[in-house]
Amino acid sequence: MTVNGTKLYLGPMAGITDLPFRLLCRQMGADEVISEMVSAKAILYNNKNTADLLRYDECEKPIALQLFGNDPDICAEIGRRVEDGPWSSINFNMGCPVPKVVNNGEGSALMKNPELAGSIISAMTKVMKKPVTVKFRKGFSEREVNAVEFAKVMEASGAACVMVHGRTREQYYHGIADWDIIRQVKEAVKIPVIGNGDVDSPGAADRMVRETGCDGVMIARAALGNPWVFAGYKPDRDELRETMLRHVRMQADYNGEHQAVLEMRKHLAWYTHGLKGSSAFRDEINHIDNYSELLQKIDNYLTNIS
Repeated sequence: MTVNGTKLYLGPMAGITDLPFRLLCRQMGADEVISEMVSAKAILYNNKNTADLLRYDECEKPIALQLFGNDPDICAEIGRRVEDGPWSSINFNMGCPVPKVVNNGEGSALMKNPELAGSIISAMTKVMKKPVTVKFRKGFSEREVNAVEFAKVMEASGAACVMVHGRTREQYYHGIADWDIIRQVKEAVKIPVIGNGDVDSPGAADRMVRETGCDGVMIARAALGNPWVFAGYKPDRDELRETMLRHVRMQADYNGEHQAVLEMRKHLAWYTHGLKGSSAFRDEINHIDNYSELLQKIDNYLTNIS
């Protein structure tokens, strides 16, 4: 759904925004979804794990593909190679805070090197026809807040849009997101700005738009166990049960029954967070490795919960 004409985006989350979850969020009203981040080098070297990350369904369009890397030539080559796919745009990650990514000079580490970051986007936009967008943070730390200057570099390098998370890399996902830095970026560049951070409802999205002037709003962690955040309502027990069961079945179609049982443990914990008996339910499903038994446990729990 849109909020006062402003699009709502499902933000990319590693290990979470796979095809089944993206489809659910699109069905619930997300206007556009973004894939899990994919390493440009992994695609270049035909890493066997990238094939699943590049899978999509026609029903989830529009979908953007998120890449990450730190070599301008490789990133440009992979951008050119993948843009013929179904992607509405190619999003480049310069905000991931995970140590193994940062220590490799990728993700939010690029905020410490705007020149290299600009070279990557410039190299990509010179050889690609589809839009290249960039997701980054407020800065690497509170001592290195440079989102405004960084956004200007991205714009000058050919980025079609920037997506700004109002936290520093040092914050990870803790503390309060700084919406004012999103406003500052919006006032500093002419390209569209998507705001991200602490948006957990259409009402919060509306406030972000009013306070920052941003052109779109990204929702990420607030969608965990709650794809209805895009629809703007809370499900009743029957809809919760049916959605959980549907998510498990979609995951089985995507990854096979055994992998679905393992992958869905975290999602089911998010779906049931705060419900009566949820702790015991989570303990039970964490010891289940049979697909049919998992479906039965979900049905029994949501049917009998008071």
